[in-house]
Amino acid sequence: MAHSRTKGRYYKDNPRAVKARDAKRMYVGGVEISKYNPLHTPGRYASWQDAWNNNELDSKTTTGHIYAIGNPAWPEWIKIGKAVDALDRLNGYQTSSPYRDYFLIHSKYVENRSEAESIAHETLINMGFKNKGEWFKVSSTTAINIIDNTITISTQQDLFDEDSS
Repeated sequence: MAHSRTKGRYYKDNPRAVKARDAKRMYVGGVEISKYNPLHTPGRYASWQDAWNNNELDSKTTTGHIYAIGNPAWPEWIKIGKAVDALDRLNGYQTSSPYRDYFLIHSKYVENRSEAESIAHETLINMGFKNKGEWFKVSSTTAINIIDNTITISTQQDLFDEDSS
């Protein structure tokens, strides 16, 4: 028996209900984001940077990725950075290149992306690698090792700080 208010449609197919439900959803790069994600903001966004600016992202959550990105135009240089989502950040770089030739060398999910990035940068600088901002003249292998070992370094620093107080 069809209900008179739904005009024979199942209630979830009601155009008003669908529109109201869709208005509460968040999509980043075509992927639906859970409403339980702390960064959830209804709307459709091409990237996380479109949904939030970096200061807002940092105040909402500390978790995310540290990553190494390269470009064949500068084969000796690798960018070591932080992002909520490394692939989303890579897509942001692609928009600035007519060849869309940036590539993700490595990324690691961390609890505090700002701290991990700072430690990775300090480690590379202390090892004597030339840098220009977040771009380092370093091999892919070394960049991967630094990123993978950043968590260990961070934990060791925390333990040291506790002992010294």
